[in-house]
Formats: sequence, structure tokens, C-alpha cells
Amino acid sequence: MTTVIAFILMFGLLVFIHEWGHLIFAKRAGMLAREFAIGFGPKIFSFTKNETVYTIRLLPIGGYVRVAGEDPEIIDLKPGHHVGLEFNESGKVDKIIVNHKSKHPNARIIEIEESDLDHKLQINGYDVDDQEERLCFEVDPKASFVMDERETQIAPYDRQFASKSVGQRAMQLFAGPMMNFVLAIVIFLILGVIQGVPVEEAKMGQIQPDSPAQEAGIKSDDEIIQIEDQPISTWEEFTTIVRDNPGEELDIVVQREGDEVPLTVVPKEVPATEGQPAFGQIGVYQAFEKSLLGTVTYGFTQTFDTTKLILTNLGMLITGQLPIETLSGPVGIYDATDQIVQTGFMNFLMWTAMLSINLGIVNLVPLPALDGGRLLFVGLEAVRGKPISPEKEGLFHFVGFALLMLLMIIVTWNDIQRLFL
Repeated sequence: MTTVIAFILMFGLLVFIHEWGHLIFAKRAGMLAREFAIGFGPKIFSFTKNETVYTIRLLPIGGYVRVAGEDPEIIDLKPGHHVGLEFNESGKVDKIIVNHKSKHPNARIIEIEESDLDHKLQINGYDVDDQEERLCFEVDPKASFVMDERETQIAPYDRQFASKSVGQRAMQLFAGPMMNFVLAIVIFLILGVIQGVPVEEAKMGQIQPDSPAQEAGIKSDDEIIQIEDQPISTWEEFTTIVRDNPGEELDIVVQREGDEVPLTVVPKEVPATEGQPAFGQIGVYQAFEKSLLGTVTYGFTQTFDTTKLILTNLGMLITGQLPIETLSGPVGIYDATDQIVQTGFMNFLMWTAMLSINLGIVNLVPLPALDGGRLLFVGLEAVRGKPISPEKEGLFHFVGFALLMLLMIIVTWNDIQRLFL
């Protein structure tokens, strides 16, 4: 149950902060954000505030912000249609009743001749009871369609995604991944405040019970200064040698309370996995220290280092150096979260920060239906001086989304198989 709660909170936070970035910059640009959704599929919960419907949906595989103009509008007023019109105090059309007009006895029923709800905000037509006089009605910019007794706010062109400048659209798309990086920085800052920041030296923190390090006599606060006659000055140098020598006897020298103490340790061999060779481990944690400046620096450097590591692995995946089996979907992430939760809250926070960075990077990859794919089209528009046909872009994203869903199914199947192997 602890893992379930942790996973739901983590998933909700990562998706919420990502979509919140999209939402905030959409509203700043004056776009009409129709829906802010966590998850896909059927609605579990929803409420409306400031023109936006906030929903939680059943399938935990992402989220979205639906901005007016990004998807086709369902309702299109055509000549000959009969609609009901309700008016506000200023005399402008406030509601356009598409069907079930009998439920709106105060609505004025007209036959549409022409309408322009993008630019002129006008509806022209004839009263169904008087076909002789041509009528012209002004429409309020925040008027709503009413279909099946559900209201949908209209979107004049200046509230649509396409009406905004290249810079505004690019920023709205980039804001989601950007907020994932910001979240990671904040989490690393919190970790730095709570537990301190890692020291650069190869200084020991916690020693795991029954580990090779404990058997060798290594203690907390020991600093490794030499391995096999090679001077050691950083934690990275120390861990690199240990990882590269699984099962090999290593002569080390530790500095303990001013004295140099020679010891011998044999790193335990961690078996190879798909895409990961066997490596050595002695069961120690890096020492931490409290430092205000170090904490601030740690938030940014740790985000940078994690980003670099993920980009390296992504490059290896693209070039075939890592097999597709190494990818994990929601099932695999849940299983990894289960293991990490058992090691403590700090590790869970670290895992959340890493997943946030991973989500930001993946969404910036120029693939269809992802933020990076849509940014690619905005960039092409900036270069060409004109947008690419919406039909072509829509087809590109539709096909890409279908392929991504297929990849998600394959990855999830691999995750399930791994759980039972």
C-alpha cells in the first residue's frame, strides 16, 4: 500500500507540474485552455475554474492541456441550421443552443444564414417564425455552445493557439519540460537542505551491514586516499575503480582520525543485466555535509549531471548500443519505485527528481505527438516564414501517436514479462 500511495503521488506530481507549465504559459499568452487533464481515458473527477475544466482520468499514462485551436472543434454552425440564442444584459449572444431547444423556452430560435465566431463574432439569419427580416446578432467573446446540455466556450481566433506569435507558441510547448527540470532542481535543493550535499572526497558515510566494506573494517568518516598504490582524491575515482574490479582483492589506504590505515576489500560482483555489464560494489554511501552555498550549487549540478547521464543513455538507445528491452513503462517504473521506496524517503525523492528530468528530456525529443515534435513544426514555421498545413501536421501527430501507443504496449509487455521471470 505504501508503494501504491508513493507511486500515485509521484506520478501525479510529475504530470501535474509538467502540464501546469503548459497551462500557465497558455494563459499568459491569452490562449483559451479548455482542459487540464491528469491521465487519459474516462473521467474520474472534474471541476471547472476560470474557463478551464480540470480532470483526473482513469489511465495513468500522462496528461495534457487542451488549448483552443489545437484540436478540431466539434460544433460548426452551417447555413440552414436551427439554433436557439440566449442573450446577456448587454444584448449580445451569451449561449448558442445547438439541440434540445425545447428545454430553453427563453431562447430565440433562428435559422442560420452565415456565422463567424472566429473574427467578426456575428451570427446572421432569420427568425424561424419570420423569414422575411434578415437579423444580425453580435456574439459575446465568452459565449458558449450548449449541446446535450453541456456548455463549451467558443474560441475567437485571438484565443486560439495558432493566433499567437512563434515565440509564444514555442514557449507554451517548452514550458512543460522546463517545469520538470525546475521540479528536479527544487527536489535536489530539498535533499541538500535535509541531508546535506555529497563531499567531493572519497569519504565514507553509512556502511551497509554485512557488506564487503564492513567485513574489510571500513568505518563511517573514513576517507579513501589510496587504492593499489594509486592516489585517490575524489569519490568518482574511488567508485570507478571499485566498479571496474568485481571480485578482485583491492589493497586500500584510509585516513582515519589523522592516521593512515591499510585495509583490503573485495568488491561484491553485481551480475550483468541487459545493457549493463557486471560491476563491483562494496556497500558504502558517500558522506554528506551541510552548506548553504553547496546546497544551492548541488541543486543545479545534480540536475545537470543527471541530464547528461540520461542523454548519454538515450543516445546509446538510438544507436542500438542499448536494446529496447531496457526501456520501462508504467509497470516497470512502478516495480522500480517499489524497490526504491523500501530503501528510504531520501532515495524516493532522488528517484522522483530523476524521473522528472527523464520526463522533460523525453518530451523534448522531436517525435510526433510529443512537445518536441510540435516544437519542430513551430521551428519549421519560423524558418519558412509560414506554417505547415494543419492537415499535414495533424496526420503526422496522429500516426506518431499511434506508433507511440504501440511502443508503450510493447514496453509494458516486456515489463510484465520481467516481473515473472
